[in-house]
Amino acid sequence: MNLKYFYWFYENKISIDFCQKIIKHGKEKNVILGRTGDFSGKKVLSEEDQEKQKQTRNSNVSFFSDNWIYEKILPLIEQANNNAGWNFQINYTEPMQFTEYNLNQFYTWHCDSWEKVYDTPENPSKHGKIRKLSAILSLNDGSEYEGGDLEFFNANRSPDLPQEKFICSEVKKVGSLIVFPSHLYHRVKPITKGERYSLVIWCCGKPFV
Repeated sequence: MNLKYFYWFYENKISIDFCQKIIKHGKEKNVILGRTGDFSGKKVLSEEDQEKQKQTRNSNVSFFSDNWIYEKILPLIEQANNNAGWNFQINYTEPMQFTEYNLNQFYTWHCDSWEKVYDTPENPSKHGKIRKLSAILSLNDGSEYEGGDLEFFNANRSPDLPQEKFICSEVKKVGSLIVFPSHLYHRVKPITKGERYSLVIWCCGKPFV
């Protein structure tokens, strides 16, 4: 689908104190190596698996589902869904992902939605749905790190034309929230100095028809 807006953003929308509270909360959880789909089903990764994983995604993550965060962020995601004209039907939100990128860590090109719906009969609220909207909250300021750019691929561009990528510079400011369709390809470029902290939220709904 062609999009008028690849993402919708809110600049400095969330307070620094609130962001620092999330960082503290995320670090207190069980922080693990971030995983892609090939490794998501494994409770423990062997050293070989870890090295393979780090070739495409190298970051540290933890997960939680706290209402005090949802209540602050979800209304903004809903507003972005309307303002950008996507108007996606969404009725389920996955656990949030706290993400920490340290020196040389990165996440190569990927999209957040999968080719199949969730097969989770044990969780009826999630079963049969796909990721439709992704949101990234910047928990610290871009002045605290170098590299780590969030970059998008222009999905509207014809394959006959040169590929076009663009950096989402708005995400660099602490407390800024970026909302975008989950099927868009994006990446986080390697950190060359400092640490980058973010919170990722995925909103789901029935497949597009």
